[in-house]
Amino acid sequence: MNVQSLAGAVNAISRLMAENRDYLIQLDQQNGDGDLGVTMSVGFKAVSDYLASAEEKDLGKLFMKSSGIFNEMASSTLGTILSVGFMGMAKALKGKEEAGIDETAAALAAGIAAIMEKAKSKPGEKTILDALYPAVEALKNANSDADGYADGKAGALDEAAAWTKAAQAAAEGSESTKAMKSVHGRAVYYGEKSIGVLDGGSVVGKLIFEGIVAYLKGRG
Repeated sequence: MNVQSLAGAVNAISRLMAENRDYLIQLDQQNGDGDLGVTMSVGFKAVSDYLASAEEKDLGKLFMKSSGIFNEMASSTLGTILSVGFMGMAKALKGKEEAGIDETAAALAAGIAAIMEKAKSKPGEKTILDALYPAVEALKNANSDADGYADGKAGALDEAAAWTKAAQAAAEGSESTKAMKSVHGRAVYYGEKSIGVLDGGSVVGKLIFEGIVAYLKGRG
């Protein structure tokens, strides 16, 4: 990962958020404010626009700036949560202009840890973490298990395969939220009625990884 690949991946994520804007709104209307599709589309578009013209190469600084932009433009609970995740990644990548897949996975894990600490949440509670956490674990496992990954320098196709496994794990994690009862945010007021409903935040997490895969496959 460097500034160019980061910009490309976020651009792909931004496109997916825009394409799924109405779907995310529909999901959020079931047990939230109904603005999820709007805030995620606006937030990722703003970060994508910033990265497209950024002269900064330090990944830590890029993620820290992106955190501020996202928090400002995606004015919502999930917007704040994701901005905290960006900050966690920024600290992990401070001073680096490039990051291998192993370093990227570690930075993502740091971002998730920051979210868990700030939101006082964990996987299994019907949130975006139910997509993000298993995806990052899958990415770390793919990186350590696949041939040619020992040095963390996989080629474009192998890298895409690893991220594809992560995206699959994110999709499965998102789907699993249907069986969960909401314990955070406005959705908690729906109690048992939240069971059987797909969590919109988890879908956002799934789309993030799908966007990365789309970028890598297009580049490869």
